Amino acid sequence: MKSGENKYSRSVYIDFIDRLKQIYVAMDQAYNTAAGHYGFACAGCRDNCCRTRFYHHTVIEYTYIIEGLKTLTPLKQNEVKSRAMIVVDKVAGADDNGEAVRLMCPLNFDELCILYPYRPMICRLHGIPHELKKPGQKTFFGPGCETFDQQCDPKSYFKFERTPFYRELAMLESEVLQATGFESKIKMTIAEMIVSHANGMGHGATSKFKGRFFCNPCALLNTLMLKIKT
Repeated sequence: MKSGENKYSRSVYIDFIDRLKQIYVAMDQAYNTAAGHYGFACAGCRDNCCRTRFYHHTVIEYTYIIEGLKTLTPLKQNEVKSRAMIVVDKVAGADDNGEAVRLMCPLNFDELCILYPYRPMICRLHGIPHELKKPGQKTFFGPGCETFDQQCDPKSYFKFERTPFYRELAMLESEVLQATGFESKIKMTIAEMIVSHANGMGHGATSKFKGRFFCNPCALLNTLMLKIKT
């Protein structure tokens, strides 16, 4: 590695993270505007979305979750990792038995996310009616959550379009993968992200969850820091 190369790579990495933060700010502003129109307040509920099995598909969001994890005390990190391993094992067992299961996200403590500022896109956008436009397809209209329907069903519709945020995040992810030379895709829950990080930091390592193979994002992150040269 040439002198100064790692420092420059770090600056590129920070730029990727800063751009992700900017996308998140725009998401939060749009979401809050729509939620304010409806008078919707998410303050914990029986249909807690933290029990929903959300899959996340971008390495850059995986990176940010791990950055958040590192802000916790070592004791809390270990507790989160233990929780994540339990969730992953229970979900795998339920899937093997063909059973439906709703388990609390390992980052939820006392009905609150302990890494709330670091939460991924789908966690930020869930809960209120939305629109999504895909090329060559009709606009998809998604409903609000059960609690939203209970609170806000009589309210007039407010257009909340997710498309720009999906597009911007996809463009950023494409740049991250191009910078590292990795082509593998990920499909992981937050619990799986945490377990993957805990289990392997080796370059080129692979992970498997419920038959889904992919390059370990931890290895990709190492590459992101070492390989970016331009």
